[in-house]
Amino acid sequence: MVRPGTAARVGAVVSVPSVLDLLGVAVFAVSGALVAVRSQLDVFGVTVLAGVTAIGGGVVRDVLLGITPPTTLRQWPYLIVPAVVGLVVWRFHPAVARLRRAMLIADALGLALFATTGTAVALAAGAPAVTAVLVGVTTGVGGGVLRDVLLREVPLVLRREVYAVAASLGAVIVVAGDSLGLPTTPVLVLAALSVAVVRILALWRRWNIPLTRS
Repeated sequence: MVRPGTAARVGAVVSVPSVLDLLGVAVFAVSGALVAVRSQLDVFGVTVLAGVTAIGGGVVRDVLLGITPPTTLRQWPYLIVPAVVGLVVWRFHPAVARLRRAMLIADALGLALFATTGTAVALAAGAPAVTAVLVGVTTGVGGGVLRDVLLREVPLVLRREVYAVAASLGAVIVVAGDSLGLPTTPVLVLAALSVAVVRILALWRRWNIPLTRS
């Protein structure tokens, strides 16, 4: 159950779908749709996987925080954008796939936005610091995990990519800024930049988390 006044505090963080928020949704939808195309799903499967990847993390976040119905299911742009993106990718996937480098950078920005705002929403809902960090990371990586589970694959974030680690850094910065009483907007910007920079550097320098030796 959400505590009294939580809706108002959460609304201050995610009141209406912003351009940046929907851009992050679109980017994650593209990544989900491309994976679906590579797995040779039909047009319906591509659209579903695009939607799950795009809004799955936000839905899990709201469920964990007791926010019902989830924000992404109450505001129609969050449902329309992934569906449209999925259809476009299904129709023009060869051209979209050639934009791989640009999509990786955009994905890093989407991860940064979702992980930091997810943490801020958790704090606004009255979650403790550790819980807020976990919720923030889940918001950033949750859609991708659900995508991989639906395809019966080991989630990418559990293999070697510096992905969840980057999201964790941003979440910790948001929590630290909140505990110090710093202004919310500059802290969110700093946290998002940190996530994006770490993720992009990891891609550029090919950093990976050490794997278990056989």
